[in-house]
Amino acid sequence: MTALMTASPRVGRRGFLQGMAASAASLTIGFHLPAKAAGPAAATDGALVNAWLRIGPDGFVTVLSNVSELGQGTSSAIAQVLADELDLDWSRVGTAHAPVEAPYFNPLIQQYAVWGSTGMSTQFEALRKVGAQARAMLVQAAAARWTVAPESCATRDGAVVHDASGRSLGYGDLAVEAAKLTPPAEPALKPKEQWRYIGKGMPRLDLPAKVDGSAVFGVDVALEGLRVATIRQAPVFGGRLLSVDEGPALAVKGVEKVVRLPDAVAVVARGYWQAHKGIEALSPVWDTGDNPKLDSAGVSARLHAALEAGEAKTFPRRDQDPAAQEAATKQALDTAATRFTRTYEAPFLHHATLEPMNGTARMTADGGVELWLPTQNQSQGRLAIAAALGIPAEKVTIHTTLIGGGFGRRIEVDYGVQAALIAKAAGVPVKLIWSREEDTGHGFYRPAAVARVTAGLDADRTLKGMVFEAAAPGLFPYSELGKVERNRTMPVEFTGLMYALRLPYAVGAYRAAYARTDVGVRCGFWRSVGDSQNAFFVESFIDELAVEAGADPVDYRRRLLAQAPRELGVLDAVAAASGWGAALPKGVHRGIALSRSNGSSSAMVIEIGVDGTAVTLRKVWFAIDCGLCVNPDSVKRQIEGGVIFGLTAAMTGKITVAGGAVEQGNFHDVPLMTMAGAPAFAVMVLETGGRMGGVGEEGVAAAAPALANALFRATGNRYRSLPLIDHGFTFAG
Repeated sequence: MTALMTASPRVGRRGFLQGMAASAASLTIGFHLPAKAAGPAAATDGALVNAWLRIGPDGFVTVLSNVSELGQGTSSAIAQVLADELDLDWSRVGTAHAPVEAPYFNPLIQQYAVWGSTGMSTQFEALRKVGAQARAMLVQAAAARWTVAPESCATRDGAVVHDASGRSLGYGDLAVEAAKLTPPAEPALKPKEQWRYIGKGMPRLDLPAKVDGSAVFGVDVALEGLRVATIRQAPVFGGRLLSVDEGPALAVKGVEKVVRLPDAVAVVARGYWQAHKGIEALSPVWDTGDNPKLDSAGVSARLHAALEAGEAKTFPRRDQDPAAQEAATKQALDTAATRFTRTYEAPFLHHATLEPMNGTARMTADGGVELWLPTQNQSQGRLAIAAALGIPAEKVTIHTTLIGGGFGRRIEVDYGVQAALIAKAAGVPVKLIWSREEDTGHGFYRPAAVARVTAGLDADRTLKGMVFEAAAPGLFPYSELGKVERNRTMPVEFTGLMYALRLPYAVGAYRAAYARTDVGVRCGFWRSVGDSQNAFFVESFIDELAVEAGADPVDYRRRLLAQAPRELGVLDAVAAASGWGAALPKGVHRGIALSRSNGSSSAMVIEIGVDGTAVTLRKVWFAIDCGLCVNPDSVKRQIEGGVIFGLTAAMTGKITVAGGAVEQGNFHDVPLMTMAGAPAFAVMVLETGGRMGGVGEEGVAAAAPALANALFRATGNRYRSLPLIDHGFTFAG
């Protein structure tokens, strides 16, 4: 369901809730969050009850959601869950964004934000409880009106029915009476055998508006008196604006103002084209400091040097301390018959969202600001904008639009801060739109990384122990908003390990270590985060160990996964589906890789055709065990998109630096995979009944190692650095 983004009066949380409670035509209920997951709500509100659900007079149900819709289909999955618990046609359920306030924060990350494939997995049970509470309250209201026992009533297709008397009342007719009741603390949930929608492949509710053009993304927001701005930021990392002659921009017809920011200059005009012409007319003077000395070769050298210097710090497993792990792995390697060491490297990567960074801001009469943002990090954005304007956070109102691609970039809040500052300086509502070149050159990039992996092998090539060491920049070290953005529930170093820290293989004594090596490039979350680098490192290494042992790569992994049933299950599923081991036509080769993240396990086989250096991606088989699945069709689409995202990065993706600046500009420098180059897909969603895991990022990690492993089988050469075009390959399409 898509809400129309228009100008609206600012309403605080208290007024919002009071208005809903006072409405004579709606039912608003809440659910109790577990105490340990409640976060700030427990301390500030004194009670763990929050309004999340509204029923209108027509019986339409609106769920107040804290999940941004980035195209992943979460809003439709929410409708499926609520429709089942409410005995309601799922098309009669929609979502709207809840206020950006602590009671609505995601309980896992304790922020109003969504990342890490947590949109559904962390809130599934709470959503079910919302629906079950509403159903119980509606039944109680109908029973009271009919003077019958609630147990004699049932719910069916959006109504409460009393079969004994043949009476029926729609939910909309009962909303006002039900709103006066106290929600039951532990309502009876619908048993799985009564689910009509959960687990079914239902059509996406958000797609019709996206197809007919009525959907409102950030760049579509329209306000009365709106002006459009674009921006030019310091070309080098850490650069500052020294001066700019505003005259050439102001001479462009339609340009109304030039706004100076500490590290950028913006032009405000009546339309984007005029703003673009105005910014192109300017010749800003920048203070670049020492950063022009920064280049990609120096970054690579610094990362390698960090490993050689022993800077990597051991991250312990939960049941061991670092000293114990270091001692165990040292003994295993010292007593091994052979040490097997390989080094791998991955570059910086850009998010390349199709909708560039943008935000719309309008100052309010009370000294606050109202923004319309395509963001997935509302709470941190609110804090950062308030800090930049020097106003209380309560005076910052954020409306969330649809998002034209996120991949982690919309976790950042820089573009929202800029929009607010420009609107304040201009004195009019402003929509800021970055050019594609600004978007490419001023991202928060996936960290470049170097990993050294060492295994100790017995004489029969059995693994005795393994050490994984990586060096990479941390996240957000150069953001001016660092004090806000570092408020994480995990250390930034942990995001650099991910898959390597949660290694599923039984490799004997094992430790993972990481050297945070900041090099002057700002870095952030990128789809699948550390898994995108470290799955490539680990799965390439495991493949090399299989060759060293003279074993088939699938059989070798099976031996190492005896104590990892979920990974073994997805491995067996893709091996069987792809017919692994069967004879292949000349020039056709396959590779395999695993991944484990966000509570899900997956495996991928890719089949490629190779003719010299020309590579064709023929087919991908992918199996995922994400526990309980709400909409398998959406899961399959997410996996396909994730795999394409990962393959694109593996084949051609890189951000390089020269003279302290990013060298790439538009899509001709950062090419995306075309439909003609995409492989066929066979995606298997394994229903294991376990705890729900994520799916939005899970297609990415296995893509690069599977492709690199296939290329080894085609050429006999190992490719231990990305992207693969740097090794002379070309890719069809």
